[in-house]
This record gives sequence, structure tokens and C-alpha cells, in this order.
Amino acid sequence: MLRESVCMISDMFVYSWMSFLTVLLALDPKDPIAIERLNLMNMAKLSIKGLIESALNLGRTLDSDYAPLQQFFVVMEHCLKHGLKTKKTFLGQNKSFWGPLELVEKLTPEAGEITASVKDLPGLKTPIGRGRAWLRLALMQKKLSDYMKTLINRKDLLSEFYEANALMMEEEGAVIAGLLVGLNVIDANLCMKGEDLDSQVGVIDFSMYLKDGGPSVKSTEGDGQITAILDQKNYVEELNRHLSASVNNLQAKVDALEKSNTKLTEELAVANNRIITLQEDVERVKEESSQLLESTCKVVKADLSADGQILGEARKQLKEETRLRLDAEKELELHIGMKQEMEVSMKMLEKDICEKQDALLALRQQLEELRKLNQELSVKSQNSDAAMKQKSEIISRLDETANQMVGTIKQLELRSHLEMELRKEKERKSGFYPDSLPEEKRNFTTQREVRFEIEEMKKELEEVRKENILLRKLLEKRNTCSCVCLRQDVNEQDQSIIDNL
Repeated sequence: MLRESVCMISDMFVYSWMSFLTVLLALDPKDPIAIERLNLMNMAKLSIKGLIESALNLGRTLDSDYAPLQQFFVVMEHCLKHGLKTKKTFLGQNKSFWGPLELVEKLTPEAGEITASVKDLPGLKTPIGRGRAWLRLALMQKKLSDYMKTLINRKDLLSEFYEANALMMEEEGAVIAGLLVGLNVIDANLCMKGEDLDSQVGVIDFSMYLKDGGPSVKSTEGDGQITAILDQKNYVEELNRHLSASVNNLQAKVDALEKSNTKLTEELAVANNRIITLQEDVERVKEESSQLLESTCKVVKADLSADGQILGEARKQLKEETRLRLDAEKELELHIGMKQEMEVSMKMLEKDICEKQDALLALRQQLEELRKLNQELSVKSQNSDAAMKQKSEIISRLDETANQMVGTIKQLELRSHLEMELRKEKERKSGFYPDSLPEEKRNFTTQREVRFEIEEMKKELEEVRKENILLRKLLEKRNTCSCVCLRQDVNEQDQSIIDNL
């Protein structure tokens, strides 16, 4: 068993050295970036080897204060930072390897637990601190080599973060991922709660890897070889475990595929049998359908005559029902129209009732106003009647005065006439005397004045009579108009009230 382990370890070393020689042959001595990649690969190799040797010699679980472990993380940080593309942010340029490590979660679902734990740590504020915490958790989970291999195999995704000549994009990255398998023999318990991962300065301490070539080295050469063999043995066992797991998974997949293939073969045979059965059923159904079609044609021909009469009756009945349905629809439309008209008339009637109620209220107010006006007119009529009585009394007095004046005028005319006859009689008896001329003139003047006064009094009497007649007409007209207007208003109000009711 030990011989087989030694053989496997020697094979692994041969593979490692062949990869290393391939890198050396591809190395351009004038390319400084290639020299940087080679130096980082050598430092990673020395760091991993020294960490494994010191951990096996120590023989206990490693913690965060262990110096070789701290240097290993510093070297890994330099390897991951090599060739990173610079990203511009608001705070300036930023180069962080946390972005590539986040891709592992998408490629390997098992890494989701580590990413979630890193994001939940309270003391981490920068991407570089999250990347350092991720490396420590992956080492404790003993999956760092698997995650790095998965990441290196997807160079199409890494090209977003790294330059084309970066370590992770070249063969040196694959060599480092292979060397990380040996770390699976180490047990580490790293507490990151009190550790300041954001502000640590990653400086490689080369003094840990510079050894003196004295006798002490030769004396411990045998122990170093044994330790290397044990490390290689552990590495081979870990690799064998991974390969066994892969073989088991592949075997399970092969078994599942064989079972599915067998099941599909059985289903195919059943489907073929079913197809044959269905074809036979189709042929049988075709024959039966042809026979049934012939018999049906005969029956149909025999029943066509009877069906013709039934069809005619059915058509007549259909026409009658159609006519009845149309009549019913027309009657329904008529009823609907009447109903709509009734609704409209009801609405108009309600509106008319409301308007008539408003008009009734207005008419009642007008009636009250007319009653008040009637009372005022009655008062005015009474006043006008009193005035008419006074005017009638005045007119009667004027009539009496006029009659008295007429009598007086007649007496005066009679008197003047008698005087004229007496004077004529005297003149006739006594003859004409010149001395009597002045007296006659005076008498003539007096008579003329009396006549003038009589004419004036007649004119005044006529004017008084005319004025009396005019006043009577105006009073009668006024009384008549007021009575007619009052009656018309009362009649109109009564008619409007009757109409509204």
C-alpha cells in the first residue's frame, strides 16, 4: 500500500514538474509580466509547502495568528491581484479581487454559503476585506482548490476582471490551483470577528523562505523527505477521494441512463404494439363504416319521401312560429314604447305639478296682493264717493244759483223791455224833445251794461254746466273702470286657481 502511495506521489510530482517545465519553456526572458507570474507561482509553491510542513510538525488546528498561514493568505492575495483591471468609481480607481470570487457562487452553488457568510460579517466595509474573509472561509471548508479550479476553467468570465496576461488567465494559475489540493490535509479554525481585514497590509515576508545551507539542513533532510512523502500521500488520498466521488456520480448517472433507456425501450415496444392494434381497429372501423354508410343510404332513400312531408309541415310551423315571434316582438316593442312614453309623461306630469304648485303659491300671493289692492281701491272709492257727493252738492248749489240768475236775468229782461215800451210810449205821447237825449243815452248805456252782464253770467253758467257734466262723466268712467278691472282680476285669479287645481 505504501509502495502504491509512493508511486502515486511520484506521478503527481512528475506531473507538477512537467507543468512547471511547460511554463518555463513558454516563458519569455524579456517579458517582465511573465517573470512576475513565475515569481508569484514560486512563492505560492514555497508558501503552500512551508504551511503544510509546519502544520504537520505542529500537529494541531491552526488559528489566525499562525505566521505561515498569514503569509499564505498574503501570497494568495498577490496572486489574485495580478493583472486585475482597474475600475473607475466616484472615489477614484479601484482594484479588488472580490469581483472574481463572487463568480464562484454562480458556478458552484456550494460556495453560496461562504458568500452569504462574508456579506453578513459586521466588521467588513471594503471589497478587499470581503475577499480576504472569503479565502479564509474557503480554506476552513477545504474547498479552496476546487473553487479555484472552477474559476480558472471559466476564462471567458475572468476576462471581464483580468488582463489577458494575468496570472489567473495563464498556466501559472492552473499550477497554483493544483498545488492548493495539498491544503485539504490542514485543519484551520479562523475567527474573523475581531480581526481587521479591511486595513491589513499584505507584504510578503521572504525571510521565512530563505534557509541556510549548513549541516542543520542536511541533518533534517530525511525528516523533510518523510514529511513531503506524507504530504504527497495526503494529497493523493484527497485526490483519490475526489476521483472516487466523481466516479460514483458518473456511475449513478450511467445507471440512471440505462434504466431510462430500458424504460424507453419498453415504452417503444408497447407503443409499437399499440400502433399495430390501432391500425387493425382503423381497418375494422373503415369496413364497418362503409357497411353502415350503405345501409344508411338505403334507409335515407326510403325515408326521403316521408321526411319531405314532415319537412314541409315543419317549415310551415317554423314560418308560423316566426310570424308569431315577430308579432310578439312588435307588441313588446309597442309596450316598451308605451311604457317609455308613460314614464316620460309621468315625469312631465310631475314637473307640471311642481310648476303648478309653484304657480299656485305665486297666485295666492297675487290674490293676497289683489285683496289688499281691492281694500285700498274700496277705501279710495269711498273717498271718491264722498268727494262726488261734495261735488254734487256744489253742482246742485251752482244749479240753484244758475236758476236764480236765469230768473233774475228774465226779470231784468222783462224790466228792460217794460221800460223800453214805457219810454216808447212816453215818446209817442209827448213827442221828441232834445233835452231828453242825454237821459236816453244814459238809459241806453245802462241797458247795454245790463245786457253785457247778463251775457257774461250766461257764459259763466254754461261753463259751470259743462264742468259739472265733465266731472260727472269722469267720476262715472273712473268708477266703471275700477269695478271692471277689479272684476277681471278676480275672474282671472279664480280661473287660474281652477286651472291649477
